[in-house]
Amino acid sequence: MPNIQNPFSNYTGADRIRSAPMRLFLMVVMIVAAFFIAKMGLVASFGLIAFPFAFAFVYIIFRSPIVGLYTSFIFAFILIGLGRYLQNVPIGLGMDGILILTFLSIIFKNFYTKVNWTPVKKDVTILALIWFFYYLFQAINPEARSLEAWFTGRTVALYAILIIPLVLLLIDDKKKLDNFFLIWGIFSLLATLKGIMQYLFGVDPWERIWLNVPGNFTTHVLFGKLRVFSFLSDAGQFGANQGYSGVVAFVISTAQKDIRKRIFFIFVAILAFYGLIISGTRGAISVPAVGFVAFFILRKNVRIMIPGFIVVVGMFVFFKYTTIGQGNPQIARMRSAFDPNNASLQVRLENQRKLKAYLATRPFGGGVGHAGGKARKFLPNAFLSNVPTDSWYVMIWAEMGIIGLILHLFILFYVILKSSYTIMFRIRDPILRLQMTGLASGMLGIMVASYGNGVLGQMPTSIYIYTSMALMLNTEQFDSPKEDGTRLKEELNERI
Repeated sequence: MPNIQNPFSNYTGADRIRSAPMRLFLMVVMIVAAFFIAKMGLVASFGLIAFPFAFAFVYIIFRSPIVGLYTSFIFAFILIGLGRYLQNVPIGLGMDGILILTFLSIIFKNFYTKVNWTPVKKDVTILALIWFFYYLFQAINPEARSLEAWFTGRTVALYAILIIPLVLLLIDDKKKLDNFFLIWGIFSLLATLKGIMQYLFGVDPWERIWLNVPGNFTTHVLFGKLRVFSFLSDAGQFGANQGYSGVVAFVISTAQKDIRKRIFFIFVAILAFYGLIISGTRGAISVPAVGFVAFFILRKNVRIMIPGFIVVVGMFVFFKYTTIGQGNPQIARMRSAFDPNNASLQVRLENQRKLKAYLATRPFGGGVGHAGGKARKFLPNAFLSNVPTDSWYVMIWAEMGIIGLILHLFILFYVILKSSYTIMFRIRDPILRLQMTGLASGMLGIMVASYGNGVLGQMPTSIYIYTSMALMLNTEQFDSPKEDGTRLKEELNERI
């Protein structure tokens, strides 16, 4: 007769807990947890609860590094918003931690084999390295007065040198490329939905605390109307980023074979442009305006180009030469961006004249992190701390000098011009061409908008710009063979 073991006689997990060593271990854990909660309060209790999930998350990243990169795309959207709810938590270092952890996971996953760094050997990586070394040099800039301010301004170069190699290493097929666009679309959609909630129902208690800070209130409540900021850093970033997302989503929608995905990206684009409008951000209107002009040119299709230019010119005429919709606060504010005598513009020009005189003898600038309102924490009485920079390029100029500004502009225009040439003359796969066209068009729009606001260097825009730079200069990784490209082009023409 076969020996059949009674399943109920197995040694279960509950039996293990009854053992004396396990009871002692659990008792020690509870005592230590109670001690930390008593000393550190609610933050410690949340930390202890989150610890197992954090451990599991790290384990997953080390098993699959692409998860870390996807997480950075998500975290870029929600990082600033989380900071409003998690007070006194250094959440700003979270992005640094995720990216460095992802790098470590690649190294440890290939611990017994050599990591293949060949995909990273691109001109875009060299450009990011040059920019990062220039940032490191700024630590010994004779004009710099605070290493803490320099470290706080690390995002000007650190994320580029972290994101670009990770993208080149990990986004190595079309499915992962599609996942990137999907994540972008989902969180752009969520950002607009959160913005609509603020617009219709007002801000929540934590957002009101942030809004009640004098500088935030005066810039986000104009004539009694809220400039929507969603869960991003401010209304300026929300408006520009939604314009950026809208351009990319619209162009991506034209590349979708699946009708459900096409509808999804069209919906994302429509809501993103609505988010731009309710943000009340004047400079953000340049993102879709410039982005769509770039799209029409890169498409090299006269049937699309002529109607497109007519629409863009019509928008310009609407804002510049009519008063239609002037009763709407958002439209009225955007229309003021087309007024050369606008008081805000004149103040910015005056600030730039002050900076020009100050920087005339400082070719390397005043030091990273030393300009604008953010520097007052470290250098409250310094000249640069008390002159608003407003523009991203003005900030680069003030902090890194004319040499830094020229280098930065060279990198941006190198990427946009080379990628545009590749899109127009090199890419065979028409779907990939449209995807890269969306990235290039959106990036050019952000480059123009960054003259009026510091949007290029803020999250989530900066993370998506650096990702786009890596993707646009790595198209051979995704392109189809010549014969497949011809077939796909015929299919796409049939659908269009």
